[in-house]
Amino acid sequence: MELVEEHLKELKKYLDVWKKYKKEVKFWDFYENIDVQNMVLHCLFVAIQSAIDVANDIIVMKNLEEPSTYKESFEILRKNKIIPERLAKNLMALAGFRNIIAHLYFRVDTEKAYRVLKAGDRHLEEFFKIVRKFAKK
Repeated sequence: MELVEEHLKELKKYLDVWKKYKKEVKFWDFYENIDVQNMVLHCLFVAIQSAIDVANDIIVMKNLEEPSTYKESFEILRKNKIIPERLAKNLMALAGFRNIIAHLYFRVDTEKAYRVLKAGDRHLEEFFKIVRKFAKK
């Protein structure tokens, strides 16, 4: 449970930064400035990775099947009725985006990345709230 709490703190910290960037970063600044892109993409990466870490902590805690991919971590939580299907699908998409940042950095579509910046935080926020309640049980 301690590890879940640590990862939740990290998730919350980067969600707060994500929300700040969502308000402050304008599309053209993001599109044209590699430093702004790096700053934002790092935040998105760490926030998404923190959610994956939380999912895997729960999987270990509950002795659930071992995921073979990051996306599958959220599918396992869905199958075990820890998160709803719609949220699982959105988190799986974010895990896929995290992989693009990690492995194909030079191919990151800046328009898609900006859309993730503007909309993806709500899925992590919902996940945070659900898992926070789950961890307190």
